[in-house]
Amino acid sequence: MLAAIKRGWQKRSLRDDRYLALFDEHPDELVSVDCETTSLNVGEAELLSIGAVKIRGNRILASETFDVLVRPEHRPGAKNVSVHGLRPRDLSAGLTPADAVGRLLDFIGGRPLVGYYLEFDVAVLNKYVKPLIGSTLPNRQVEISARYYDYKFRQHPDSHVDLKLQTLIDELKVPALPRHDAAGDAITAAMLYLALKRRGFG
Repeated sequence: MLAAIKRGWQKRSLRDDRYLALFDEHPDELVSVDCETTSLNVGEAELLSIGAVKIRGNRILASETFDVLVRPEHRPGAKNVSVHGLRPRDLSAGLTPADAVGRLLDFIGGRPLVGYYLEFDVAVLNKYVKPLIGSTLPNRQVEISARYYDYKFRQHPDSHVDLKLQTLIDELKVPALPRHDAAGDAITAAMLYLALKRRGFG
């Protein structure tokens, strides 16, 4: 009930009818999304790159991958470069945040979003989405770590559940891709989602 009220308010807040497609959920498709940012503090974080890939049924549509660099307002520090490998000169040719997010919205449409600690990525994206369309993202969200927690809790109700990404990758036997690459991390999250789905936690 509350979710329906929130979606209704978000729909009324739209500034442009082009974004009504965000409210048309696809019955058999989802989008796995990941963002690389300048900070883990939502208030300070700027987008550096966005990666996303569509999931249809039990397949990852690798041919339908979204992968863009974003030109941040502030120059990334050396520590940030060491994590993501994205140098200022790499980002100088990136899209503006508004352009990158606009293209992402066209890519995802109304599909539910999948991700590992997705709440952070969505919170950062919403900093750019709301000024652009008048509303935050209305898409349903599927949190991988929560699905994995339920999966492990069902097996061992009294045990501690390790939610580190590498633990999920090892436990669910998903191929390890290079980390801190937005498109690669989105594909990893998609593989984890399908692995959990095969175990009854999709």
